[in-house]
Amino acid sequence: MARRAPIQPIDPVHPQPRHVSRAVSVLDAGGLVSYPTDTYYAIGCDLFQKKAIERMALLKRRDPRKPFAFLCGDLGEVAKYAIVDNDRFRLLRRLLPGPYTVVLPATRLVPRTALTRQRAVGVRVPDAPVATALVHGLGRPLATTSAALADDEPLVQATDIQEQLGHGLDLILDGGMTLNEPSTVIDLTGPRPLVLRQGKGHIEGLLA
Repeated sequence: MARRAPIQPIDPVHPQPRHVSRAVSVLDAGGLVSYPTDTYYAIGCDLFQKKAIERMALLKRRDPRKPFAFLCGDLGEVAKYAIVDNDRFRLLRRLLPGPYTVVLPATRLVPRTALTRQRAVGVRVPDAPVATALVHGLGRPLATTSAALADDEPLVQATDIQEQLGHGLDLILDGGMTLNEPSTVIDLTGPRPLVLRQGKGHIEGLLA
């Protein structure tokens, strides 16, 4: 029987430092970890480890040339990897942390594997203590994607993730069942915010 990633129960609101530390060690070594977010379970790896990103694309069965969005721990970190002027910063302060993916022009610190052809990046700062603890613990952003195959519905329970994707993962952090709802995607590369996908995050009155 094929090896499957172990499941580690974790408190989704107050994640235990020892469990976070175990997951950070896996990420630092180039591993793939599944973890709960404020939308649904994600799979993540160190943004700066190309082989880990290639493994993640292979596991997802998706085009390896299509860049993954990435998680930052806070707005200060977003400003290191994306060009954030005053107007964008004011908007991001209203949106983040939250269930939004924002598309922004990239800075030179972003590895090529995370860039679109337009030199833009998709960035998240989730309102999810486990996810942000992993980013802070690693000290670098996490390339992130939903815990699902490319065209399938995202999985909402750790046991299902282990069953379907566990052969390609190194650790699964189990924070209980998550809602199956994607983030709202907002393009901030142009003169006005453009909603590319309406998901969990509400936008009424926020984009004015």
